[in-house]
Order: sequence, then C-alpha cells, then structure tokens
Amino acid sequence: MSGRAFGLGLRKPHYASFIDGEVSVDFVEVISENFMVEGGRPLVTLDKVRRHYPVALHGVSMSIGSATGLDPFYLMRLRQLVDRIDPLFLSDHLCWTGVDGFNSHDLLPMPYTEEALATVCSNISRAQEALGRQILVENPSSYVTFDESVMAECDFLREMALRSGCGLLLDVNNVFVSAANHGFDPISYIDALKGLPVRQMHLAGHDDSGPIIIDTHDRQVCDQVWDLYRHAARTFPTAATMIERDDDIPMLDDLLRELDQARAIAGSGHLVLQ
Repeated sequence: MSGRAFGLGLRKPHYASFIDGEVSVDFVEVISENFMVEGGRPLVTLDKVRRHYPVALHGVSMSIGSATGLDPFYLMRLRQLVDRIDPLFLSDHLCWTGVDGFNSHDLLPMPYTEEALATVCSNISRAQEALGRQILVENPSSYVTFDESVMAECDFLREMALRSGCGLLLDVNNVFVSAANHGFDPISYIDALKGLPVRQMHLAGHDDSGPIIIDTHDRQVCDQVWDLYRHAARTFPTAATMIERDDDIPMLDDLLRELDQARAIAGSGHLVLQ
C-alpha cells in the first residue's frame, strides 16, 4: 500500500450505501467478531461491501494480554474470515478480555512489566502464525495504572512491536484520553513510536464531563484530538486513518465531513486502494 487512505466503520444504518458502492471512502472497517459466523446475512452483507471496498478487520476479543494464551477456536474462526475477506488490515487491542472461557466483553488493562511483555509477544507470534499475516495492535484507552508497571505504555508498545514483528494501530483519541487521565504528555507518547510500523490510526470522540475522560465513540472528534492527530499525521505520513463511531450514529454525510477534515489535516488527496 502506498500513500494515505481514509475510511469509516461499517455500521448498520449505512449498510445500503456501502453495498451500493456510493460512499467516498478508501476502505471500511468492521468488528471482526460480528462476522465470525458460519453464514447468513452478516457475511452476505460483508461480501457485497467487499466488492466495492477493501475491508479492515478490527477485533475486540483476541485477548492478546491473556496469561493463559489464545483460544485456538477463536483463531480458527478468525482465519476463516481472513481467508474469505483478504483484509487490508487485521487488528486487535493491547488488553485481555477474560479468563477460563469467560468473555467480559471489555478491554481490560494490564501491567507494563517484562513478564507481561513476554506473554504479549508470545501471543502475537502465535496469532500471526495461525492467521498467516501481520496483525496490528491498538493502544488502549486507560483509566487505571498498576504499581507493578516498570515502563510507560509507549515504551511497552515499542518493545512489543520490535520483538514480535507486529504492526501498530495508533488510536489518537485513546492517547489523548489516557494522557489526560494519567498526566503524561501525548506528544512525547507519539514521538516514542517514531520508526515503528504504525499502519493505521483511529479517531473518535470521548466524554469529558466527569472526573476522568471516557472513550465513548458516541460523538464528534474534539479540537484537542484533531490537534494531536495533526502531529501524528506528520509523524506517520503513510498510516491510514479511520473515524470510529459506535453509538449515537449520525447521518453518513456527517461522518464523511469529519473524514474530509482528517484529509485536510493530513494534507493528502483521496486515494482509492485496489
């Protein structure tokens, strides 16, 4: 892939427009687990969309931080979807999601220790072998820290990428949220990732009405996150950008205007990927 690409998440209110191929985006992103099924309408819909757009698969349940390893059945089902879709990107989060077969359906935080780093790298290697391709790992939004941590999150991500060969999905809103909640410099965080394979970036909205900022994906990208994105876009000039919206989903034209704002900030024209 060369140049910079811009995409949106595929959400039900906008299915018809994407199936018709009439949306001015370079790719779409879907939640992997929603399509890890044997058949039926979800896969039929995704196949129709795939005729017009490259598709990025973004997971929420791989549990890369799990001390008990990855679920082989999960990897098998994901590999089936990968083989069917041939995704532009394949990603998940730096987190764990459950234990002993229980899925919390939440992205749970982890300590940044050498032991955790070894576990994560082992799990990433297992996933990349099973899936037959590089995966991208996303930085989480964070609300707690661990006394046991011996390194900053950005340093953990750097070591993880260097040791495992994975790529990175830089969620700019998550950097902003975590920086505000924990008091670190978001610019320094992004600078710490220079030279690493940051292949995709996420933009989203958050709720700052309480004592901590919550990553909600239910509103527009705020001015401070746009400012941080400007720095990230300069730092990673080939990374694709995608707007996430998972609740209070607006009209498609509203999301496309936000995506145009990302294009303008990144200083890039429209690029259609094959």
